[in-house]
Parts: sequence; C-alpha cells; structure tokens
Amino acid sequence: MSIKIIQSRDNPLYKQIRQLATSAQARKKAGQTLLDGVHLCQAWLTHRVAPSFCVVSDSASSHHEVLAILNACLERQVTCIQLPDALFAALSQVENGVDILFVVDVPIPTNIESLSECAILLDQLQDPGNVGSILRSAAAAGIKKIFCSPSTVAAWSPKVLRAGMGAHFVVDIFENSDLPTLIQHAGIPVVATSSHAKQSIFEYDLSKKFAWLFGHEGQGVSAELLALASVQLAIPHDAAMESLNVAASAAVCMFEQLRQTNFAK
Repeated sequence: MSIKIIQSRDNPLYKQIRQLATSAQARKKAGQTLLDGVHLCQAWLTHRVAPSFCVVSDSASSHHEVLAILNACLERQVTCIQLPDALFAALSQVENGVDILFVVDVPIPTNIESLSECAILLDQLQDPGNVGSILRSAAAAGIKKIFCSPSTVAAWSPKVLRAGMGAHFVVDIFENSDLPTLIQHAGIPVVATSSHAKQSIFEYDLSKKFAWLFGHEGQGVSAELLALASVQLAIPHDAAMESLNVAASAAVCMFEQLRQTNFAK
C-alpha cells in the first residue's frame, strides 16, 4: 500500500477528516476522534489496534519518527494520507508539533452493571485539561475504570486526549454514565472529596477497593451524589487557599491510596 497524496481542500476524504477536526457533533456521529502528534500516535499503535487513517504533512513526511509510524501503518494496511502543510494546519490544534495525526474509532467498553473494582467517577467536570490530567494520574496509579457523567466534557475530544498523554489507551472510559444509579448499586464503597469533610484522606483506610468521586471545578460534587457517597474525605491544606484544583486533588487522593495499598502488602 502506498501513501495517498491529497492536494485539494475539496477532496471528499479531506473534508471528512476536517469535519472530525472541527466539530464535536461530527466526531460523536461518526464515533471517531483525532490523535494529534507523534506521542499519541505511537501510544495508539502500542496499546490499541490500527487507526482508520494516518495523516501527515509534506514537511513532516521525512521526519524520522513520522517515517517509523508511517511504515508501521503501511504494514497494517492503514490508509496513509499526505497533505500540503496549509491543509494539515487546518486539521491540527498543536502548535510547534510534528505534523502527524490518526483518525481512530472511539473504543466502547463493555457495560458494567455495578462497581466492583477501583474506579474514578467524574461529576460535571468541564475543563478538558483537568479530565485529561485525571485520566493520566489514574493510569499511573493503576486505576482502570473511569465513569463520566453526561455533563462532563467529552473524554475523547482532542484537547482531553492531548492532556491525557496516552492514558486513554490503557483505561476503560464509560461516558454518559448514570452516576447516581452506579453509586446506589456499587459493590464497593464510594469516597467523595469535600472541603467540608471532617476526616482527611490520611486518616482513612484507603488500602481496600473503592471508587473515588470528584466533582465540578467550581461547585464540587453535587449534593445528590454527596448524599449517596459512602464517606466524605478532605485533603488537608493551608487555609490561605480555599481548595485545590480538582486534577491536583485527584492525584493526591489516588497516590495516597497507592501508598497505603503498597504499605499494606
């Protein structure tokens, strides 16, 4: 299989990929998203199946890392496309990066009836950087199940993918999850973070299986979900700051859990 050269912005395949790059609705309808940059493309090839398309710019086509990815894609019979730099620039949101991207099918994990292993529940998070950072911390802490409420930002959007740095490919992400029902039928405790909680994460036994519940950047976890949680815990911090960023809070919680779990072994 050879590389397909596209020169015109009116090419139907280019227009299809451009829609995916610019429209969340188009991505949702197609069940696809874009992986932008060498790192995400390499991570996809390592952890997942072949992409639907591989796209590079003229100037990046001879880059050594791009060549390695192109060869791997061609070996897997992936359609590879080369574009003039100007056409590629209309697809990419990465500044000063290497011009390569994948079009991939968004993985759909098997439905889970109830929580039975360590997990992360995200309630109404709006910032793509926060969600991506939490996914990255979860993957590093060995937590593989992520459940996102319907009002949480799309986990497979290009911005969240860039912030996740490949974490998406080693965890299972359940979007549009009914968190109240999931918590009510959970087979393990659900721990919510709250700045008003009296007990801290350092005082609670985190060495067993449970799920973490993190909430909106401004309002925190909703009152409905807080009421359903098994326990509420706080992260001690200097009173000069009202609270921590949710992604920072999540990282502190997950790695305190990991520390306690490893200490208990």
